[in-house]
Amino acid sequence: MLSGQIAALDPLRYTPAGIPALNLTLGHRSRQMEAGMQREVECEIAVLAMGEIAQQAASCKVGDSLKVQGFLARKSRNSTHLVLHASKIELTE
Repeated sequence: MLSGQIAALDPLRYTPAGIPALNLTLGHRSRQMEAGMQREVECEIAVLAMGEIAQQAASCKVGDSLKVQGFLARKSRNSTHLVLHASKIELTE
């Protein structure tokens, strides 16, 4: 599960099959332990939500805090870029 704030949010769209889809960028910042030392971690990750999850996330706005659970997959067949495909999105305070 990854938590962070929405850094960018595209409008809700529909696939040719009529399935709702939503792309967003999640900005993450935390402190993690690595090799016995504390480390600052910052990253942005592309997130794709489909179906009911996309409709739920469409009501969010840039700056909202989320917890996202899902799986990583290539952006496309020939791409090396990864996208987090959301299976669960939870709005946090």
